[in-house]
Amino acid sequence: MTVQDIRSFNRFYTNVIGALDYGRRLYAPYTLTESRVLYELAHAPRTDAADLRAQLHLDAGYLTRILNKFEEDGLVERGPSDTDPRRRRITLTALGREAAALLDERARETVGAMLDTVRAEDRPRLAEAMRTVRTILGDGDGDGDGDGAPRPEDVVLRDPAPGDLGWIVQRNAALYAAEYGFDADYEGLVARIVADYGEDHDPNLERTWIAELDGRPVGCVMCVRDDTPGAARLRLLLVEPDARGLGIGDRLVGALVDFAREAGYREVVLWTNDILGSARRIYQRHGFVLVAEKPHHSFGQDLTGQDWRLDLHATQE
Repeated sequence: MTVQDIRSFNRFYTNVIGALDYGRRLYAPYTLTESRVLYELAHAPRTDAADLRAQLHLDAGYLTRILNKFEEDGLVERGPSDTDPRRRRITLTALGREAAALLDERARETVGAMLDTVRAEDRPRLAEAMRTVRTILGDGDGDGDGDGAPRPEDVVLRDPAPGDLGWIVQRNAALYAAEYGFDADYEGLVARIVADYGEDHDPNLERTWIAELDGRPVGCVMCVRDDTPGAARLRLLLVEPDARGLGIGDRLVGALVDFAREAGYREVVLWTNDILGSARRIYQRHGFVLVAEKPHHSFGQDLTGQDWRLDLHATQE
């Protein structure tokens, strides 16, 4: 490996990026940097301006000008940070989320068109080669040994893409069978929940989040309307075993709570079982309280079901 090898690869890759039309239609009417800021805000709902500047390696004045423009256009709102009043928290408005979603859709369509030119048998090799480059040249875990351990900032939260709803059903069924011995009745329940959401949901009041790491889904949660007026229901929180420890569950629940509050719900409710200790600790950290529990036999197991509730008015700043 020589310097010339890397420079040659850079020229090749730059041509590939150009072929994807990154400079014109893909990001219009925003610049590449503005689009990166929108992307980060869309996938990190509680971003502080200082954190955003560090993540994107942007000059403070340049980022301020971008955020001023976004605020004038109604794309973002700024307020005191949750953790430090000296900092400014940046959140996307509904209009900002629409703009970010449009950019994401364009990017998926453009990259998808490029992948259509790659033979199916070559795609695993391409994916592995890209992972190898990221692992060796990326930050990894900072110790220089090239092991490429995932970091919390490597995880993004996004809306479901085609196939993701099916993934939610498959992974819930497989994981709960492996970890808790649940039978096929649980898969049937999850399938009905997901089918109801996929066939008919109000995007202003209901939403699904997919946590993605290295291009693959590793977690999910759903927010749907409850039968009780003014209540949202949290459903199907899941994090893959090999992605645990990165704070994904906390981020998913935090995103759902923020969405529910902005959508005007009075409370968020959920039903779980006492054996799901990690999930229950996440709920408690976000202010949920246990309101009822009852033994039951379901999914081939003797369980204790629990109802939890979060009063959004009581937890609002």
